[in-house]
Amino acid sequence: MRNSAFFVTGVLLLLVQSNLFRLIGLLLRAVGWIVRAQHDLVAPGLVPSLVLPLIVFMGVHEYSLVRGASVAFALGYLTDLVGIAPIGLYTSTYVAIFVLARAAGVRLAAQTTPMQVGLALAFTLVHSVMVLVLLAIFGRDAWVPRALYPFTLPHVLATGAVAPIVFRIAQRIHQATMSSSPKDAGARPA
Repeated sequence: MRNSAFFVTGVLLLLVQSNLFRLIGLLLRAVGWIVRAQHDLVAPGLVPSLVLPLIVFMGVHEYSLVRGASVAFALGYLTDLVGIAPIGLYTSTYVAIFVLARAAGVRLAAQTTPMQVGLALAFTLVHSVMVLVLLAIFGRDAWVPRALYPFTLPHVLATGAVAPIVFRIAQRIHQATMSSSPKDAGARPA
């Protein structure tokens, strides 16, 4: 139940994420119009990853390794399809981020908003570097990583800014599905 809820939430976040650049473009155009700029304002790479904080949340809360990696794999594959990335790029990096978050084991520290932002910044930076390295090694064009690396910092900062919202959504799913787990079903309330 919990993994299905995380998967459905991840798919919805992915659909929002895939259209977020349009909204950000409109907002920047409106700001440019308000301040009467000579040209459109642009901020390349200022599109957050909404799925990555969800995967980090699943990793630091130590859910089943196989189930969590399966959800990360499926969300990565869908990200590859929706984002027109080489198949396997986000699939492998999302599973790697899940395993790294699980290995970090900072479950208790992820409860505060500053720590959530810090975790999102760190793991998004690691994810971005992994994507660039994989594109440099396995990509068809050697110039793609060189063209993409300037987008890394705005992407990391944007993901860190929206991470607390995604963490709250994931925390609500976690709390809603905790009462339905088999271990807690027989326990009496304290």
